[in-house]
Amino acid sequence: APYRGWFPVISSLCCSNFVYFYTFNSLKALWVKGQHSTTGKDLVLGVVAGVVNVLLTTPLWVVNTRLKLQGAKFRNEDIVPTNYKGIIDAFHQIIRDEGALALWNGTFPSLLLVFNPAIQFMFYEGFKRKLLKKQLQLTSLDAFVIGAIAKAIATTLTYPLQTVQSILRFGRHRLNPENRTLGSLRNVLYLLQQRVRRFGLMGLYKGLEAKLLQTVLTAALMFLVYEKLTAATFTVMGLKHSRKR
Repeated sequence: APYRGWFPVISSLCCSNFVYFYTFNSLKALWVKGQHSTTGKDLVLGVVAGVVNVLLTTPLWVVNTRLKLQGAKFRNEDIVPTNYKGIIDAFHQIIRDEGALALWNGTFPSLLLVFNPAIQFMFYEGFKRKLLKKQLQLTSLDAFVIGAIAKAIATTLTYPLQTVQSILRFGRHRLNPENRTLGSLRNVLYLLQQRVRRFGLMGLYKGLEAKLLQTVLTAALMFLVYEKLTAATFTVMGLKHSRKR
């Protein structure tokens, strides 16, 4: 049960991280062009890369969320259970029963949440620049720690919206009957209001501990591997260049 929906999660993460890193670094190469980057530029690039990522990968995350929650027992009676055989069947049923646009459920809060990776990258690049002023390169521990800190800050700041995003992606929540347009600003505010009424103000941060454990460790490992792969790539390129000379 703890590994329910592991395959769609890995598929979604691979696609999402590839799109985000590729877009971020491509835009950075075009805009910065060898100059020193700034915190403001990192934030803008992070937001643009986040928007591209959301628009391209939201269908994967909608299916991923539904498969992950399938079979779970909900205390909330407003949630309708699902029955999917796999990724392809989930896509088929969603398009057949709810229409193709249902694959983009939760897009509005997701677009608001582009500030999550943008804030994460802004803090990460900022910490990285400060460290590189004192040393020649990042160590494995440096990349791991600053990646974890950056993600912890970003997750804490945007967690209430992440909760709403998950509800809307699941798409089986009986929303406000006056407005059934999933992902609209009114429904985002409605769901936030409902959580405050039911659980109090701290209900907006219910489950934050588990989310931090998951996202912080994932981000820390991701940045560690990213830095090592980047360093290895440049080393190999440098060796090949020297051999040609």
